[in-house]
Amino acid sequence: MTRLDQQMAFLTEIDQLKSVNRATTLCDASRFENSAEHSWHIALYALVLAEHAETPLDTEKVIKMLLLHDLVEIDAGDAPVFGTHDADALAQQEQAAADRVFGLLPDDQAKAFRALWDEFEANETPEAQFAKSIDRMQPPMQNLASGGGSWIDYNVTQDMFEARIGPKINHGAPKIWAWLRPKVAAFFAGPS
Repeated sequence: MTRLDQQMAFLTEIDQLKSVNRATTLCDASRFENSAEHSWHIALYALVLAEHAETPLDTEKVIKMLLLHDLVEIDAGDAPVFGTHDADALAQQEQAAADRVFGLLPDDQAKAFRALWDEFEANETPEAQFAKSIDRMQPPMQNLASGGGSWIDYNVTQDMFEARIGPKINHGAPKIWAWLRPKVAAFFAGPS
């Protein structure tokens, strides 16, 4: 296969991400979001919100991570954050998926994209931490807009949200968490 053949095989394969449905609905609650839409949306979140990071970021790198991070869901599926799944088994499935999906590319691109995916997963650099936080922030924003969305489906409480999601957003985007937290608390408190 030529380099262009490999690149086109990858681009054709990742079209499958459009068929991976998530637990979160669109903001208007008209249907469930798919993982490709999620990746596009959080890439835009990063572009718009990067100025709120604690330290200056390589925004292009953050966007690349966010566009690549869920490609493994083509093989491993989406695991809703409030769902039940075996985290170790899922991690193994995602590693195998990363090997396969990125392995479709020419070696240099395969290594570069896989390195970005690994960096995102390790969550150690400022870019990865911000990207992970934005990845966790978008679904609550959609749940707020849709009247509860997956929080209702999974019987989520404010305590559950604060324990499972709050630290993940706060870790890489404390300013955004400080802004979001009272909005989530108001939702769970109900109408006044």
